[in-house]
Amino acid sequence: MLKTRLPVSLCHTSQRNPGIITSVLHIIAPHTRPRTVCRNASFTTEQQFEPTLAKPKEPPTSAYIHLPFCRKRCHYCDFPIVALGSTSSQPGYDNDPRISNYIQLLLREIKATKPVSDSQTPLETVFFGGGTPSLVPPHLIASVLDALKSKVGLTDEPEISIEMDPGTFDNVRLREILELGVNRVSLGVQSFQEELLRVCGRAHGLKEVYEAIEMVSSCEGLKNWSMDLISSLPHQTEKMWEESLKCTVDAGPTHVSVYDLQVEQGTKFAQLYTPGVFPLPTDVLSADFYKMASKTLTEAGYNHYEISSYAKDAYQCKHNLTYWQNNKSFYGFGLGSASYTNGIRFSRPKRLKEYAEWVQRLEDGTVSYGTSEVEVKEVAMDVVMLSLRTARGLDLKEFGREFGWQLVGTLCEAFRPFVDRGLVIPLDRDRRVLSGDDFKFGEGETTYFVRLSDPDGFLLSNELISVAFGVIAP
Repeated sequence: MLKTRLPVSLCHTSQRNPGIITSVLHIIAPHTRPRTVCRNASFTTEQQFEPTLAKPKEPPTSAYIHLPFCRKRCHYCDFPIVALGSTSSQPGYDNDPRISNYIQLLLREIKATKPVSDSQTPLETVFFGGGTPSLVPPHLIASVLDALKSKVGLTDEPEISIEMDPGTFDNVRLREILELGVNRVSLGVQSFQEELLRVCGRAHGLKEVYEAIEMVSSCEGLKNWSMDLISSLPHQTEKMWEESLKCTVDAGPTHVSVYDLQVEQGTKFAQLYTPGVFPLPTDVLSADFYKMASKTLTEAGYNHYEISSYAKDAYQCKHNLTYWQNNKSFYGFGLGSASYTNGIRFSRPKRLKEYAEWVQRLEDGTVSYGTSEVEVKEVAMDVVMLSLRTARGLDLKEFGREFGWQLVGTLCEAFRPFVDRGLVIPLDRDRRVLSGDDFKFGEGETTYFVRLSDPDGFLLSNELISVAFGVIAP
């Protein structure tokens, strides 16, 4: 399933950022950032950080599980997956040893993972991403949930999400998955045009899209479901995109994720297309697609709570909010996934053979996490980057207490020209919009938050986040 990538410093989840909008790790990746840091100091752009490690404030309460199996690799996908090959019907994979053997590796990894603390906090969210997790037999998904319960526990009412592709499940399988405790489904529709699905190399067609929507929307007990869409596809027109948005609104999901295509190295699209060159839409047209999605979905009652995410009231994705909050830790399990625990970020290998060897070393106690400890400067950059991708924005008071008031002042001065242009919006403690003249910052001042305007500020988030990075790490 297509998603544009979250920062590698955070997690390999399938929840990805829009390509032209927030692929900020193409600007500065954590592993290339300077490692000179300081906490609770007064900064100027000339001052240097003293090396200080940052640690998450609380144990993880979220876990991402990577289930890498797909029927085929889509033309835009560069995720670590295992293509199972075509089959006439989804149940044909239920006895596939490639799936069962992988699940055994995954269970070994979970069992061998050391507790983060003596008083383990149970998980509030679990996200099964991929790949196409709906290809995995329900009893194997159950074994993973059982392992998580045994290792770290689950709260009484956790959010448990699973990605499902049209054509990979029927009503029986959907009910079996929900009976495991899964209560949120993310449906990878991507497009409502048959020709665009073919261009993408999707394994499903439009008939399967409508069948999947009917099953998910009418399933008793399933209230929380999301739909994925992709914009800026080859040969995609404004009329096509308008039709996809209308079909999405008509289907009535409680959550919608809208991703702008990013052409990744090593994919078939990278061999065929150059970004911005026909048949890919221009950057201007891609921006128009984004504005159209924002307008259509907000008018239909969806809250644009994050750059690529829209939700009805009370249906924001709790799992994704983990990544967008200040210095939150999380587990990742499985091929290519990443964790952030005890101040260390680390990723698993992206190839099965190397992943199996990694699990063996984990069991032997010989896994090396290298130089992946996170320093405070990196945390400051992540807080700014991830806060600005949300409608809530950056909490200046919290940021000042954590990283120093002088840094807040320098950061806000850098943002002032964008406030004047209406791209950055200052807010008071009650989240009321302030005028540019009232944009005053500091420990005792009235500006409590800054956020990006929707849609224009979000569209320029790369530039704005780059400005902030230049202040934090000159």
